[in-house]
Amino acid sequence: MTHTPDITRPDRELVAALHALGAATVAGILGHMGIRNPHMSGPVSWNQGKSIAGPALTLQFMPKREDLYGEGEYADPEKQLHRHVLYHVREGDIVVVDARADMTAGVFGDMMSTYFKGRGGAGMVIDGCLRDYPNLRKLDLPLWVRGWTPNFHTQTGLMPFAVNVPIACGGVTVIPGDIVVADDDGAVVVPVALAGKVVETSKVHHEWEDFSRMKLMQGAPLQRYYPLHDDARAEYEEWRRANPAGQAGT
Repeated sequence: MTHTPDITRPDRELVAALHALGAATVAGILGHMGIRNPHMSGPVSWNQGKSIAGPALTLQFMPKREDLYGEGEYADPEKQLHRHVLYHVREGDIVVVDARADMTAGVFGDMMSTYFKGRGGAGMVIDGCLRDYPNLRKLDLPLWVRGWTPNFHTQTGLMPFAVNVPIACGGVTVIPGDIVVADDDGAVVVPVALAGKVVETSKVHHEWEDFSRMKLMQGAPLQRYYPLHDDARAEYEEWRRANPAGQAGT
């Protein structure tokens, strides 16, 4: 079992810029940049209307093997490896868990989740289940999970195995410190090295999409305005001069 040191956190302004874009825009831009599928498929939002962005702290589960795991962790709570990912939490962090899409074991419950929120955690993305739904619903913590179970985390066939190591969550590789963007569309992973380019690319798309959205609402031809056709470029540039960046749509 592995416990790796803390992550390197990205610049907060970069995280905020990605948050403002939303999961769908980020996923689309990454797709054009060659990242075929950044969407962690399986975990879905259980708090409609919530959106988060932040660096990923990772927790990996493995199938339980009796010679590697025993009930001794309850005699000594510090042997409970899933606690240790929470010890790293700082304000704005997101815990991302590879629970093998298992629907029988609850990774965290009420008390662990309360601790996570108290430390300023932004939310959790879990390829598996949580437990204590009635209490977690009151906690109002942004959560993307597969579902819920009354079972605790090692009651069935899973054991926590590693903290802050590369994991697979929802079919996507997540490196500790990657930036996660999650909203009602789902949760996506942004490689830190590409994050700045995603934001810069979005600035160009955002302006012409505002223009195109306005024209489409007026009943203008889809073929001309989405994507923006070269024949409409001069019209867009004129609109942009009349509506400087930051005033689009006004």
